[in-house]
Amino acid sequence: MMESTKILIVDDEVEYRETYRILLEQKGFIVEDAGSAKEALEILSKEYFPIVITDVIMPGEDGFYLLDEIKKSFKELIEVIIVTGYGSIESAVSAMKAGALGYFIKSSNPDKLFSEIEKARRLIKYEVQQFIVNRDVDSKLFLYQSKNLKIQKILRDIETLSESTCNVLITGESGVGKEIFAKLIHDKSSRSKGVFLPTNCQAISENLLEDELFGHEKGAFTGANTQRIGRFEEASGGTMFLDEIGEITPSIQVKLLRVLDSRYIERIGSNKRIPVNFRLISATNKDLKRAIQMKEFREDLYYRINTVNIEIPPLRDRREDLEDMIDFFIYNLSRETKKRIKGIEPNTKEFLINYSYPGNIRELKNILERMIVLSRDGILRMEKSINNQKKNATDDFQLIPYKEAKKDFEINYIKNALTMCDNNISKTAEKIGLSRRQLFNKITEYNLK
Repeated sequence: MMESTKILIVDDEVEYRETYRILLEQKGFIVEDAGSAKEALEILSKEYFPIVITDVIMPGEDGFYLLDEIKKSFKELIEVIIVTGYGSIESAVSAMKAGALGYFIKSSNPDKLFSEIEKARRLIKYEVQQFIVNRDVDSKLFLYQSKNLKIQKILRDIETLSESTCNVLITGESGVGKEIFAKLIHDKSSRSKGVFLPTNCQAISENLLEDELFGHEKGAFTGANTQRIGRFEEASGGTMFLDEIGEITPSIQVKLLRVLDSRYIERIGSNKRIPVNFRLISATNKDLKRAIQMKEFREDLYYRINTVNIEIPPLRDRREDLEDMIDFFIYNLSRETKKRIKGIEPNTKEFLINYSYPGNIRELKNILERMIVLSRDGILRMEKSINNQKKNATDDFQLIPYKEAKKDFEINYIKNALTMCDNNISKTAEKIGLSRRQLFNKITEYNLK
């Protein structure tokens, strides 16, 4: 998923960070901040931010150091805008040569900063799409080699759907790869030359989600200085993928139903009806029938989005694919991390084959990625804390100090929670009942990568 609205602000002065946050959040961006280059790199090691806006002069490592580290690790997948209170032609040229996309002086008109951000969004969108295209080609080729009968039937159903543009609801547990199947449906359809536009409904608040989907007119609300085209308009001629649709609020449900019935939208701040022409694919890990009984989801919307239902089986029901899937991820992840992997320790291979994977394919990928990153000799070994999950509580039990046991529990609990929430810190914090800052402090304390 392309998260083009997320921006990381890096400045040692709290006042500037807060000013940028207010300005950017009014524009609909999702903003996080860091007080130093070191803190920024810690955040980026755990969560993807496509745009970084950083001050130059900071205690410790400066903005140019941060720029260099970002470009070494992420190349064109993150664009950096350098900001300083001491603008000069020389420093601007140095920033550009070092790989910065843009340069902004603190005393300048904020519109100049918004212009640089918009330029970064366009470039990032292209680079990430290219990355996703290359990754998805491999994923689809692997998918067609599945030995699982349920997956084979789903692939046949998708071939049949290629002649239709009906709405599709994809269900299944978190981490089973619902977006990959949604993209495959799009690629097989008559709309394949149009855009495939994914939106995670859970990751965006109600007010921002409405603006994201419908767009707004200039002056529609405070901070709406320009017109914004919503995703429904942008997806015209292609496919709109609404992930976690079970999480949208009743008011958004009503508006979505109206769009699906009328095929018109109205931007926020306007009563002009704009025709839209998109195919809707939705996904959820929620039991929508139960949500209907609980009055949390509209029954009429459910039948509107569920012309065809595709249920993806969990990884524990696809064990015949596990060995090939492990080899597939090792090959791709070792290529991405540029590490040569020679093999897997036998006990580790046994664990990977027999583990139940509550986090499904996403958890398998995260486990393998962690092992590849930590491997020093090219042999993959399971971390002791994870390997112990396959044992009963009384097997090889060792009595250790309470503080140490509590620490081990917190580490495993936070790792599993992050895995279940796509490594999204905000979402994980909300689910486990901590503030975002408390969770980040725990991640930093335990050096969780």
